[in-house]
Amino acid sequence: MALRHAVLAALLDGELSGYQVAKAFDIGVANFWYAQPQQLYAELTRLEKEGLVAGREVVQESRPNKRLFHVTDAGLAELEAFTAAAAKPAFVRDDLLVKVQAADHVDTHALVAELTERATVAQAKTALFGDLLRRLRGDRTEEEFLRHGDRIGPYLTCLRGLAFERENLDWCTRTIAVLEERRQARSRH
Repeated sequence: MALRHAVLAALLDGELSGYQVAKAFDIGVANFWYAQPQQLYAELTRLEKEGLVAGREVVQESRPNKRLFHVTDAGLAELEAFTAAAAKPAFVRDDLLVKVQAADHVDTHALVAELTERATVAQAKTALFGDLLRRLRGDRTEEEFLRHGDRIGPYLTCLRGLAFERENLDWCTRTIAVLEERRQARSRH
């Protein structure tokens, strides 16, 4: 997947400014695609030059003018082609896993601190995803929303993000417990 597809998908809900696209990435898209704000602005410029998005200037009195972008028919065709193509399998590439792999040969105090930090982030993101899911479905039950909701794509990707962060939290918590227990056992001997 290219960043272009993630940006196009983020714009499917309507006109957004570059700042709003960056916020959409922080809240929802970041669970499956990460990008720096400057990358997003550069990608919006490329997409506009290619005719995949259209932008318009909005004049603001007390603030600088802003550009709002929306997906064009050509952008929708690009997304259609992208979704029709076979997806590449996902893989995990995480520095923390390399550190845990080396846990038997290093002092684990710093590792436990990093795992604790990762668990805290996962817990916060779990709460964020839960709130986002509730906002997306409104007063409907999840089953009702999934059957009759207007846009279920963002909801389904948010569900995946929630499951991912819950698994991160569970794994970090278990790994911390194992490392702490082993450290205590070694100190007793």
